[in-house]
Amino acid sequence: MPTSQIFNVPNTLAFIRLLLAPLMFFFLVNQDTLLLEGIHPSWLNYFAAFIFVLASATDFFDGYIARTFDQITTLGKILDPLADKMLTLAGFLGLMILGSASPWAIFLILTRELFITGLRVSAVAEGIDISASWMGKIKTVIQMIAIGFLLMGWPGGELLLWFAVLLTLYSGYEYVRDFFKAAQRH
Repeated sequence: MPTSQIFNVPNTLAFIRLLLAPLMFFFLVNQDTLLLEGIHPSWLNYFAAFIFVLASATDFFDGYIARTFDQITTLGKILDPLADKMLTLAGFLGLMILGSASPWAIFLILTRELFITGLRVSAVAEGIDISASWMGKIKTVIQMIAIGFLLMGWPGGELLLWFAVLLTLYSGYEYVRDFFKAAQRH
């Protein structure tokens, strides 16, 4: 793969998202460390929310740039969903540790994400393409909005989280359905 294929703008943005996810997680779960001593937890949550919004923006722009300027790469097809999963995982687990998100909602979302990731790997091994659906993209956006609301402590965050659970489970159903349809044709 040529260097330009690896080090293009969309892949760089996805890589930045990969780096921002653990940084956000650090600010959420290490609020009592000496490094952060004296800073009110609400400010740390606001800073984590800022990191999250910044990272979420890279998700929009990397996809837009890749499609608009024909910079879609195999690495990008792997890196982008991985970065999305790391970011949402960091947000959901951090919020759950802080007691700001339902452990059941987080369990359902993460179980679906792991299952579908395994299914996509199986599909690739079988030569089957099950690309992200519109519902999958909407699910990601709603998950990110729910995380933002919960990080900021805004009303409706828990409701958005459960709406994200419903969309997550439904989009998981779509992946399974599409996989079996494609497998029958294959």
